[in-house]
Formats: sequence, C-alpha cells, structure tokens
Amino acid sequence: MSAVTGTAVATTAGAELRGVGVTIAGRRILDGVDLAVRAGELVALIGPNGAGKSTALGVLAGDTAPESGTALIDGRDARTVKVGELGRLRAVLLQQKGVSFSYPVREVVAMGRMPWARTPQSDDDAAIIADALERTSTAHLADRDVTTLSGGELARVSLARVLAQRCPIVLLDEPTDALDLGHQEQVLTLAAELARAGCAVLAVLHDLNLAAAYADRVVLLSDGRVVAEGTPEEVLTADRLADVYAYPVDVILHPESGAPLVLPVRPQGVRRPSGTIEG
Repeated sequence: MSAVTGTAVATTAGAELRGVGVTIAGRRILDGVDLAVRAGELVALIGPNGAGKSTALGVLAGDTAPESGTALIDGRDARTVKVGELGRLRAVLLQQKGVSFSYPVREVVAMGRMPWARTPQSDDDAAIIADALERTSTAHLADRDVTTLSGGELARVSLARVLAQRCPIVLLDEPTDALDLGHQEQVLTLAAELARAGCAVLAVLHDLNLAAAYADRVVLLSDGRVVAEGTPEEVLTADRLADVYAYPVDVILHPESGAPLVLPVRPQGVRRPSGTIEG
C-alpha cells in the first residue's frame, strides 16, 4: 500500500484452507474445511453461533495450527512463515474483548506498525498512523486513554490498527460488532475499498444483509463444514438459510442495489399497531 493514501500495490497474496480439521476439548470444530480468499476480493464468512467461523479465521491467520489439512498464506504453509514476516503479510482484527492496558489511542494504532520496524517502510509511520485514524473517524480520539473508550470507539480504533499494518491480507472477525448503523456501513465500505485496492479481505459477519451488500463471495459455515459458497445471490436463499439457522426467512431483492435482503418471518401480533399503547 502507498504511504499515505492506503492504496495497495499490485499483489497476488491470498490465504487458503485445504481440508482443515480442528478438534478442541474433544469437539470437532472444523471438519474438512476448504476456504480461500484471493487478492482483490472481499469474502464474507457467515454461519450460526458455534459454526467454527472464528476458528477458521484463526487457522487462516496462522495463529491456530490445524489438526489436519493445510493453511496457506501467500501460497506457503503457514507453519513455515516466520512471525515477523507473518505480521507483514496479514493483519487480523479479533473479536472485541475490552482492554486492560492504559495507552493513548495513537500508540495503540501505532502497534500496527511494529512488524515494519527497522525497515524502509517505517519512515512513513507517522503519516500511515494519521491516515488510519482519519479513515476510521478516530482522529479526534488520538490522545484519549484507550480504557476510556466506548465499545464502538474501541472497535474503530482496533480497525485503525489493522489499517496501519498495511498488509495484503486482511482478516476481520466480526468487525461491525458494537457499532451503530453508520459506522457499520463505514467499516464495510473500508473493507470493500481494501479489496478493490488489491487486498485479500475476509470478514466474519453475523449480519447477513451486510454480507449481501458488500461481499464479492459468501462462505456459509455450519457445524464446522462449508455448506455453500458463491455470490450472495447464490448462497443466500430462503430455504438454505432457514435450514442452517433453524428459523424461517424470506429473501427479497433490495429495490436499488438488487442485493438479497434477508427478512426473518415473525409471528403475527408481536408488534401492536401504533396508537394502541396506553400511558
């Protein structure tokens, strides 16, 4: 990526799982999972709670070793990539757990530059950090103690750290969690821009409509296995989603974009008509 604007240089770096299996505490979390994210695309990884999405992302990032199968980063077995190089190849946004350390926001974002220490790219650290803060609308928080932030502010600061890392592979685990409507759209817009600039971007999402609106491809995971993979239109069908999520849905097309819109089928009478509430 360029020093200031954040546009990616030409790259073919991507990440892939081939037949990956993971067992934790006697439970099969992933079972023969094949999953790829290629340069220039945004992939949404969706599925019910406990489907194995975060585990798949961890294996894809090279942070979790698979019990079987192979994780490839930039075409190489992730287990053979040294830690320093791994930090320059892929940036990872984990689910927010809160923070217990007291640092200014600017220093937290600067942690994304650590893999580039003592390299020519470190000359641009200040400009890159400022750009990441600006793109995530957190520049006004730069001098705040990170422990004083709201959940939504912390999520955006964490994303700024990922942007500052300037990696060709970007892995985001529930990046819209704790965000309001406008910031959810902002985050997915940034993810799509990274993909258009040449990055390989994977986002674990619970909001199926965000996945439909922004993803180039959708991978649906259930019980540790890939159930479906393809465009949002191919994957997000009413029958398939009702089966996987064990809840009836309707799928219609957005009147402007034409993207699928997933609507839960709710029982009659769950909402009283306007004007019927006393008091």
